[in-house]
Amino acid sequence: MPQNGGTNRPLERSAHGHIALNLQTYDAHSFYDELMQASGAPRAGAELLLECIASLRNGELSRYQRAAEAAMYRMGVTFAVYGAAEGTEKIMPFDVIPRIINASEWQRIELGLKQRIHALNLFIDDIYHQQKILRDGIVPRDLILSATSYRPQCQGLKVPRGIWCHITGTDLVRDRDGQFYVLEDNLRCPSGVSYVLENRQVLKRTFPKVFEASRVRAVDNYPSHLLETLEYLSPDSASPTAVLLTPGVYNSAYFEHSFLAQQMGIELVEGKDLVVLNGYVHMRTTHGLRRVDVIYRRIDDDFLDPRAFRSDSMLGVPGLMEVYSAGHVALANAPGGGVADDKAVYAYVPKIIKYYLDEEIILPNVPTYLCAEEKERGYVLANLDQLVVKATNESGGYGMLVGPHSTAAQRDEFRSRISANPRNYIAQPTLSLSRAPVLIDDDIEGRHVDLRPYILYGKDIYVMPGGLTRVALKKNSLVVNSSQGGGSKDTWVLQV
Repeated sequence: MPQNGGTNRPLERSAHGHIALNLQTYDAHSFYDELMQASGAPRAGAELLLECIASLRNGELSRYQRAAEAAMYRMGVTFAVYGAAEGTEKIMPFDVIPRIINASEWQRIELGLKQRIHALNLFIDDIYHQQKILRDGIVPRDLILSATSYRPQCQGLKVPRGIWCHITGTDLVRDRDGQFYVLEDNLRCPSGVSYVLENRQVLKRTFPKVFEASRVRAVDNYPSHLLETLEYLSPDSASPTAVLLTPGVYNSAYFEHSFLAQQMGIELVEGKDLVVLNGYVHMRTTHGLRRVDVIYRRIDDDFLDPRAFRSDSMLGVPGLMEVYSAGHVALANAPGGGVADDKAVYAYVPKIIKYYLDEEIILPNVPTYLCAEEKERGYVLANLDQLVVKATNESGGYGMLVGPHSTAAQRDEFRSRISANPRNYIAQPTLSLSRAPVLIDDDIEGRHVDLRPYILYGKDIYVMPGGLTRVALKKNSLVVNSSQGGGSKDTWVLQV
């Protein structure tokens, strides 16, 4: 395949009508681009992929895209959008051009994620036991006790193996400087890993030769790593029985729940399928009751046990927390761990890492202003047109103001919200999120992306090589969430 004469010139449109990337049709200047340098030359590791795309005839990449979408449809790769007038089930939007991360860059990301999860686990354990970090004034006590995700019911709780955050999805963004930053932590019920696995199956068939030649690290073994993590927590190590607890078919991530249960070879259950009897949790089966040792729960703390949390919950298992406290069943993730992904607590993670590990943070936070602090709140209120404001306990891109794209009326509304409840808001500078090439109506355009790697904490800390690259498919949008028009890409982490 041609190498552009061995120079660093951009890939150009051939005389035979081939689709190509060049500086006239693709903008790699305005933002950091994941596949191309500002000069138009491919980034390290992306040469084979871009040469392949440049060699395709007009319309051929679009045919690949349609074939990939058809494959997703056949596999039932869906998510639910609550309140959508046109129906709840949606095929997950998917872009056929993968994102590439080279080996040296990934090594730093992996080290940074392991450091972060190790420290956050120590933090959660401390919060529910001795609270040294609060007594030493590193993190304000009121900040923790006022967090909606703080669970007094977990005070003094001894969790299996001392691990609280077994499955984490940490959101990363790359700014204009090429540096990765942690945008937020997700330690409760992080979703999206099923799309990573399905995206990979589709891309391996779409670009088989490029995939093989690029020496991409595997992600297919994630379910086996997940099962090992769950079994490691079991109070019965001889022959543990694990289940995945789902809220049911109407949950937005139900496809993922059923997919992961099938991939791990464990039962997918709802709360009505489980019962507490004689101090243990049992699963109802056609052959009678069967003891359950580990529950991978995909329902929020509030709904786990109506006796311990919300009394009106129909999704959980009455008496579950009593069995858990007695050490007769393991829960992943542990209840109460959400206190560490409160967006206000996020601002203290560099100090948390320093306090518990005596290390400087490897993957930096995005600079964050706490509206609970009077001085920082004053700055936020005076600069709403330049900042991104987030509610500390919202997710999915909701409860957020993107200042540069907001109206005066929206800023006035958020000014009132912040003044009424400052603890519930943080603000951050508007980042120039990196972009990646996306196929849009037979043309290739840049769209903003983030990255959610998945981390498993069992006997060791395992980081899936890659993760979910989410794409803001709407032009100029910074919101990558699927519920608000976002899509996804396969993420290729190279071995060398």
